[in-house]
Amino acid sequence: MKVLKFGGTSVANAKNITLVKDIVSKTESDKTVVVVSALGGVTDLLLNTASLAALQDDTYKTFLKEIEDRHLTIIKELISINAQSRVLSKVKSELNTLETLLEGAFLIGEITPKLSDKIVSYGELLSSFIIGEFFAEAGLDVALKDSRELIKTDDVNGKATVNFELTNQLCEDFITNTPHRILILAGFIASSENGGSTTLGRGGSDYTAAIVAAALNAELLQIWTDVSGMYTANPKLVKQAKPIPHISYEEAMELSHFGAKVLYPPTIQPVLAKGISIQIKNTFEPENPGTIITKNKNEKGKTVRGITHVENIALLSLEGPGMVGIPGISKRFFEVLSQASISVVLITQASSEHSICVGISADNVFEAEQIVNEAFTYEIGSGKINPVVMETDLAIIALVGDNMKSHQGLSGKMFSTLGRNNVNIRAIAQGASERNISAVISKEDVKKALNSLHEEFFEENIKQLNLFVMGVGNVGSKFLNQIKQQKKYLKDNLKLNPRVIGMSNSRTMVFNEQGISLNNWESVLSQGEKADKSNFFEMVNKLNFRNSIFVDNTASEEVSNTYSSYLRNSISIVTCNKIACSSNYSNYIDLKALAREYNAPFLFETNVGAGLPIIDTLKHLIASGDKVQKIEAVLSGSLNFVFNNFNDKTTFHDVVIQAKEEGYTEPDPKIDLSGIDVMRKILILARESGHQLEIDDIANNSFLPQESLDTSNNNDFFDSLKKHEASFQELYRAATNADSKLKYVAQFENGKASVGLQQIPKGHDFYNLEGSDNIVLFYTERYPDQPMIIKGAGAGADVTASGIFADIIRIGNF
Repeated sequence: MKVLKFGGTSVANAKNITLVKDIVSKTESDKTVVVVSALGGVTDLLLNTASLAALQDDTYKTFLKEIEDRHLTIIKELISINAQSRVLSKVKSELNTLETLLEGAFLIGEITPKLSDKIVSYGELLSSFIIGEFFAEAGLDVALKDSRELIKTDDVNGKATVNFELTNQLCEDFITNTPHRILILAGFIASSENGGSTTLGRGGSDYTAAIVAAALNAELLQIWTDVSGMYTANPKLVKQAKPIPHISYEEAMELSHFGAKVLYPPTIQPVLAKGISIQIKNTFEPENPGTIITKNKNEKGKTVRGITHVENIALLSLEGPGMVGIPGISKRFFEVLSQASISVVLITQASSEHSICVGISADNVFEAEQIVNEAFTYEIGSGKINPVVMETDLAIIALVGDNMKSHQGLSGKMFSTLGRNNVNIRAIAQGASERNISAVISKEDVKKALNSLHEEFFEENIKQLNLFVMGVGNVGSKFLNQIKQQKKYLKDNLKLNPRVIGMSNSRTMVFNEQGISLNNWESVLSQGEKADKSNFFEMVNKLNFRNSIFVDNTASEEVSNTYSSYLRNSISIVTCNKIACSSNYSNYIDLKALAREYNAPFLFETNVGAGLPIIDTLKHLIASGDKVQKIEAVLSGSLNFVFNNFNDKTTFHDVVIQAKEEGYTEPDPKIDLSGIDVMRKILILARESGHQLEIDDIANNSFLPQESLDTSNNNDFFDSLKKHEASFQELYRAATNADSKLKYVAQFENGKASVGLQQIPKGHDFYNLEGSDNIVLFYTERYPDQPMIIKGAGAGADVTASGIFADIIRIGNF
């Protein structure tokens, strides 16, 4: 024998009920008991209608009409015209009785628990009757039985207690004596021994099915719903959640108690003692195997089986010196909550006995605060105990698994994962069985916490990186193309999955929680909302994704001023923008400190040498204990390109234009040619070497005429270059006559830095530096005579983008 239960979504309309009929007709069993819920949404409609009637609000009639229309429409769609009259007559008769009950509530202006049970029972009574008639007309060997004649309870309305001895006997007698193969029962409803209607509380239809399955010693209880079993996490919040093929009773109880709404915890209790398996199936994907719940331990010794959560939680904390060593404080605390029917879902207490903290439903928090303070009025007045402290807007997240107790380090792994993603933990609870590790967090962090933990425990170590890209021009567009090109390689070889969640240029910005397609990002961005740097940050923060990385491809001071806000929210930063790291030393140090404090990497490899590993190499030298004595470098790919291409057959103006067009200079070329850009770079290297230096401390021996330096726009700047062509030619002739080449050199030694154009003789390391290449010579305690040399392409959109990409991979590998 099998017992099949179909929930509200499974019987929400005629189409779904037809699917149910197909499933039942194909079920292989000598006898099949089918337990059905009310039509989807009807139970809530009945409760709302009753509440309005009790408030003497005659709009309850509108809701009653909606209930009537729902049922009559389904009858007309399911039942043939010849048979409709009888079915419609019966249903209208029941609806008339329901109307009478509601009119009574309207007239007296109240609704009692007994009347509420009577009213709400009509949802299951009507659905089971309609489904029974549909099955019979379809030729199935079916009988309808009123559940109130089989399931007997006490007289407590709203959540009655089952008399299992009497219920089991009634169920067994009925099954033994009925000749029909398929039996339909209404879920949720029961009756007291004196015949009054009662209900089984939340999840009552599941409970009905479990009660009947246990009473009849069924071989299997199937719960048919709208998901394909129990999942490793809520699939609506965690897209990578996977169905769990096999799970134990205890694990299912834990997952169900902590928010897995597929199953209601008491459902398992009646079948637990009988060892009856439960199968969770999807009505809309009946071929999917779903989840089997048995008394056996989970397969393959897996540790964490699921990650779940409960929202709408509040914490109550009672503390004070008068609690230490005093027996009975905890007893009084829990007793006062119990007497008010306030359920405690989590408990934690310090071993010093100085404080005790409990988690309860946020709906009860104000009542709880009042009654606890009243219960401890004397102790609060005498200063022995502080008034109870309440915290709201919280949620509980929990790891669940039978085998967690036999594996070390799971708690540490859970809490370190949350910490890395800036999820603050307010309270922790873990039972001695170690089947559940729970933590209380802000409800705003639930999605991030679930995804972070799921990635850590279930996703084969594939780490999702959520990118927010500011600036999609020359460098930014190359970077996006590289992400697109390497996505599969990163996932297959480095176990990294980068997604661009948000992007912005100077005009528009766009966000997509599922990731922006890199096939058509230009058109998507063009249709975005108006760009706003503050709103961009607010959206990044609101989305609150794990492993969030802000990528700055701009040269904007305004953007660099937002870095601290990102870091304080544990959002990592990768930037080619040199302004932040070359700003006031205090700001540079503060950003580095914030990165450490909030565990948010702040990487800027491309600030010096584009994609060359200059800063990374310097960091490793310093970290290993080496000390920098001197730095000599050609750090401007732009200026190296200009002076490698400038000669007596070209004009300085034309070469600078060429450098700008080929992407070697900043949008404002004066930044490069004035030496400001090189000053920033040598400043950053000096600071990364451990020296405190400001930009004003650097000597800038500029080769540009003062008129060029004083220009305020590109047009005027280029005009000035034409005007002073003779002076640039003189620089070239002087170097040529000295058998040297012009190179713009940065130096740092003995705490002092300078930049300027120099004549480099043959044989020098800088002499043969071609194109837009950069070169850095690190003289250190370990490399005093033969410096460590890093040389290569130091400018250009492609290599800069690759440097940004490399920093993102570094963060992914942290």
